[in-house]
Parts: sequence; C-alpha cells; structure tokens
Amino acid sequence: MQLMVPGQHKMGNCCWTRFGLLCQGGGLMQTGGGSTGSKCFRVCPRVRDLIFWRDVKKTGFVFGTTLIMLLSLAAFSVISVVSYLILALLSVTISFRVYKSVIQAVQKSEEGHPFKAYLDVDITLSSEAFHNYMNAAMVHVNRALKLIIRLFLVEDLVDSLKLAVFMWLMTYVGAVFNGITLLILAELLVFSIPIVYEKYKTQIDHYVGIARDQTKSIVEKIQAKLPGIAKKKAE
Repeated sequence: MQLMVPGQHKMGNCCWTRFGLLCQGGGLMQTGGGSTGSKCFRVCPRVRDLIFWRDVKKTGFVFGTTLIMLLSLAAFSVISVVSYLILALLSVTISFRVYKSVIQAVQKSEEGHPFKAYLDVDITLSSEAFHNYMNAAMVHVNRALKLIIRLFLVEDLVDSLKLAVFMWLMTYVGAVFNGITLLILAELLVFSIPIVYEKYKTQIDHYVGIARDQTKSIVEKIQAKLPGIAKKKAE
C-alpha cells in the first residue's frame, strides 16, 4: 500500500512528500538538509506488513512472543531464559514424538517419523549464499565505519555536536532505564507507532512539518554563528 500524505506529487512508482521521495517498494529517499547527500532507507515488505498489522494473527504471535521473551530477560538471566526455552521446545517435540509412536503402535500403522518432512529439508548454507550475506553485511559495516570516523573526527561540527548532545541525554536515560527496558519500550513503539501514524497521518504530518521547520531554522542560526562553518545551502 502506498503511503499518501498531503502535498505529495506522484512520479512513476514514487511520490514526493515533505519527507522526501517515497518509493512504492518501501524506500524513503530523503533529500536535502544533509551533508552526505541523498539517503535511501528501504524496509522489507514482510517487515512492513508485520509492523502495520496486515495479518493480525502473525503480528500478534511475533509481538507476543518477543515481548514475553524480553520480559523474561528482565526478570531472569539470559542462561535461565535460554534453558527454559529449549526445555519447553524439547518437551513439546518429545511429547509429540512419543504420542505419535503410541498411536502408530496401537493402530499398527506405518506412518514413520512425525517430523520426517522437516528432517528432509535441506538447510545447508552454500558458500555462494554465505559470501552474498557477508558482502551485504560488509556494505553496512563500511558505512558505519565511515560515519563513526566522520563524527568523531569532526568533519561536520554540527553533526558531531548533535551526537554529543544525544549521548549526554542518553546518560540520563541510562540512569533510569536499563538495556532490556529500552528494548521493551522500543518493541512497543515499533508495533504501535506505524499503525497510529497510518490512522492519523494527516495530523501527524502537519505537526512533524512544523517541528522540522523549527529545527532547521535553529540549526541554520547555530551554523551561521559558528566560526569556520559554511552555511549549508538548501537543495
């Protein structure tokens, strides 16, 4: 489903919005306002359908399972949670295996192993697939390394100051929440914000646009007062 917001202009499989170029395949290309040029963020269609609750049963299962796991990690150690999960899985598979064996013995049937269809599935990873995954991962690793060097060596003073302010705020967040709590909050936001935005996107776009304009104005004023920093031109 194509996301339509007020003031957008359709162009082929993409449309221009106030946030940038939104492509039908799930890509959002943000243009302008950044020193690194255009950036394209693509979301897998399956992930997009999951967080937008297209299939309520599937999303509910994934959301409930991950939330229970995170809550368990908040109460118990990682070793305990992993051990209990493995024991629960083994209890189900062993019980089912014994049950099917008893049924086959009573009925004198020759159905064979109940998990034979899954045991015959080829799950080996070829060297070609492994290299493809590694190459894709290296692209992200190289981008991350370039970004880290750019920020810590202050290629752009404003961007480095943004990181410093963000890390300073995170010290207060870390004093209140631990990592598991933040993951739980992140999951709640991931599975709630997209569907809320889809329902109230007109109002949200309006206020987000106002906030973006105010932020851009403040950043431009700061850049104008910083010595040796050229004011960025709007694209």
